[in-house]
Amino acid sequence: MSGLAASPALNLDDAAVRERLAVALANGCGADTVAIGGWTKLSGGAIQQNLSLDVRVSGGALAGSQRWVLRTDAPSKVAASRSRAEEFALLTVASAAGVVTPQPLFHHAADGVLPDYFVMTRAKGTAAGHRLTRDDAIGDRAALVRELGANLARIHAIRPPQPALDFLGAPSSSPTLDALAGYRAYLDHWRNTFGDAHPVLEWGLAWLVRRTPNRENAVLVHRDYRVGNLMVDQGRLTATLDWEFAGWGNPMEDLGWLCARCWRFARPDRVAGGLGDAGDFLDGYNAVAGTHYAEPELLPWQVLAQLRWAVIALQQAERFLSGRERSIELALTGRLLPELELEILALTGDRLG
Repeated sequence: MSGLAASPALNLDDAAVRERLAVALANGCGADTVAIGGWTKLSGGAIQQNLSLDVRVSGGALAGSQRWVLRTDAPSKVAASRSRAEEFALLTVASAAGVVTPQPLFHHAADGVLPDYFVMTRAKGTAAGHRLTRDDAIGDRAALVRELGANLARIHAIRPPQPALDFLGAPSSSPTLDALAGYRAYLDHWRNTFGDAHPVLEWGLAWLVRRTPNRENAVLVHRDYRVGNLMVDQGRLTATLDWEFAGWGNPMEDLGWLCARCWRFARPDRVAGGLGDAGDFLDGYNAVAGTHYAEPELLPWQVLAQLRWAVIALQQAERFLSGRERSIELALTGRLLPELELEILALTGDRLG
């Protein structure tokens, strides 16, 4: 988890790059030509770069005006992130399984001029957490969070083996303990690199190790299933975004991630992503998955979510401190540690055993 990888940016202000991209887009979708009418860098995507493209396709199955999203690497990225080819494969498998996703269209391998990227349709709505958690236009929040739960259950219905996902490798018999070992390694790396220890994170890590089962049945977990990566339009889910961390794991990891305080934005009182009640979220999940999870079972997975986000925040800070990416967003992400540590203590403080 400690490595940083560099990648060239895609600069569409360069006419030569734009012309080369238009040819590649046409080849990718089997068109005669693709004319790029406009492009905008989308907000979010600190680890990846997302560009909205307005194109005119001539010939082929997608002929006509189209609104696409092109997803490629940011100039530097967390090494644990999936490649764009792998993320495209994950999106394709999930879409085929009935998960609410943008339609995956095609992948382009880096060619020396253009970087590795894939193209998908652009969904309607917003994923902005601060907007969604304040949005009075979402009339039936219980229905929305039940829909989020049902959609997550469809992701977890994807189980190994999956030939299209062979790059994920064989699932571990104890994926959560493996993840905790990775966080242990990164905290050691941080301390050795910067001479800075984080005792609350060390405590949270030890607390979790004592409560993690030695054997787990692995399913496909999204690993970033939260408000911010879930597109909503008029109170309905329209897309599940950002599959870059997906892999085999314990389904409770995703349930705890969405219900962690760090992803509630403007409404920390609403446990399910700042949108609604955890009970409604779990009802939607259980109805599709055939499980019987209840809110108290989320606790260790909410602690895991806080710990994982703290480690990611340190990784983002390292991207800034490395000098490879001078981004105020990355620098500020590294300043989230005290808030995350306080929540770890609040969740575990009276459960010292």
